[in-house]
Amino acid sequence: MAELVRAGKVRHLGLSEASAETIRRAHAVHPIAALQSEWSLWTRGLEHEIVPVCRELGIGLVPFSPLGRGFLTGRYTSTEGLPEGDVRRTQPRFADGNLEKNLAIVEKLNELAAAKGVTAGQLALAWVQHRGDDVVPIPGTRRQKYLEENLTAATIELSPGELAAIDAAAPADQVAGTRYDEKSLTFVNR
Repeated sequence: MAELVRAGKVRHLGLSEASAETIRRAHAVHPIAALQSEWSLWTRGLEHEIVPVCRELGIGLVPFSPLGRGFLTGRYTSTEGLPEGDVRRTQPRFADGNLEKNLAIVEKLNELAAAKGVTAGQLALAWVQHRGDDVVPIPGTRRQKYLEENLTAATIELSPGELAAIDAAAPADQVAGTRYDEKSLTFVNR
């Protein structure tokens, strides 16, 4: 890939779902511009090791699924309305037992969002955007209504107190279930 950059065929290199060790190894060969990994209020595993390495090396962070696959918007309260083949039907966080526990987190986010005059999705997206100037989340959006809602989230200012309240409402260790099944997790942060 570094040869492609030198040849002018590629401008920048990025990684996806890489471990801190892989990021360091790749960056030693050629500077890495960005890391794309899942990061949201209910997927925070990269905060302790991966984010600090990216910041040390000057690598931008591009969180995907910053709305927790739409769950943090409050749109999904069960898997019944999901189409056949929807990946959420197989993810442990949407499984019976876990779903109910995770809905309690969304309810708390709804309360905080209502007090601020925004949606839970906007609050969750604003929280990700407030992780740092080097963070550019990419929410998946299929409808113009949600695109506009997501764009508005970029203008939301959160005070340190509000950020603390959001963290308290959605503590990382309280999310029920892993983000992928066991087999799929073997490909994450490698």
